[in-house]
Amino acid sequence: MHRLMQVNVVNRNGLSRFYFVLGLFSYLLVTTTCNPSTAYKTLQGQAQGSTYTIQFEAPKTIDIKQLHTEVSQLLISIDESMSTYVESSIISGLNRSEGDWFQVDDLFMRVLLSAIDVAQETEGAFDPTIGSVVQLWGFGFNEIRGDISEQNVQKALESTGFEQIYVDSLRSSVRIPEEFSIDFNAIAQGFSVDTLALLLESKGIKNYYVELGGEVRAHGYNAQGEYWKIGIDRPKDASTAGRELHAIISMNNQSLATSGNYRKYWVDKQTGIKYAHTINPKTGRPAMNQLLSTSILHSEATMADAYATACMVWGHLRCIEFLEGNAEYSGILIYTDDEENWRTYYSKELNISMVQIN
Repeated sequence: MHRLMQVNVVNRNGLSRFYFVLGLFSYLLVTTTCNPSTAYKTLQGQAQGSTYTIQFEAPKTIDIKQLHTEVSQLLISIDESMSTYVESSIISGLNRSEGDWFQVDDLFMRVLLSAIDVAQETEGAFDPTIGSVVQLWGFGFNEIRGDISEQNVQKALESTGFEQIYVDSLRSSVRIPEEFSIDFNAIAQGFSVDTLALLLESKGIKNYYVELGGEVRAHGYNAQGEYWKIGIDRPKDASTAGRELHAIISMNNQSLATSGNYRKYWVDKQTGIKYAHTINPKTGRPAMNQLLSTSILHSEATMADAYATACMVWGHLRCIEFLEGNAEYSGILIYTDDEENWRTYYSKELNISMVQIN
């Protein structure tokens, strides 16, 4: 009998959204195994404006239906904590708090502290207070673009700055200045994947694959006894039909997050300039560089998610410098050179079975 490779194909459309907008993400899952009596199970559903897939080797004692219920409840709890699409969520309440201290839950505090750490480490290339600027450019939850005059951009920037987030860990409270808006858009789905993985591990599950909205965490082995293999899409314009794989990666107890600027953008009809959704927190404007797609690997999906966004702000040269100077991170970058030719950078330690250059 032929042994067929299992590849989990992750499609990211260039938007790292956490919110309830159906249809922005898609995925294709292909699972083939020679042993029909395998103990591997699959849970699937919709969450956070996207879909999730969980594959795992199930212990004989586990109640699959109960586990699926716990997964759903956990995802609802995350939405109620940090989704700006839920008016009663904690993040919505904090953003309306008008400068007062506001009590948060453990989920919110964990992702906030991670976001602040990344903001400090990237010197503001990643900033969870960028919400007002994102809204101005029409990439927020209402997707309505405002007047992007230089005056309005600068005014929106005045309501940003992660240094002005105040945290009282003992009282589980957070305070932000009036007019500030916290946005976990670029970190929350990675955090959700990590939290789901921890739920599985608490049940004694050692071999698993968790994917939500394109963020992935894989541990142990798949049904073929191999490392989980993840397919990364080739960047293509939203108007282009069909799909092509750019690379296949074998993941050894790692997480993967991909961010790109090739699908979520708008074009100024007067100038013809294409404005991508990744906002540079320093300038208050969409990041303009040659980087098309960033796939970052780390042990935690939370960190991979955040740094994929930071790299899109930095551009490929600064991101390569970061990857080669930080052993706990690796990645694949797809970018264009000065002649508009596609180029690929990938960390040498990655186990890649296919790379498409052109």
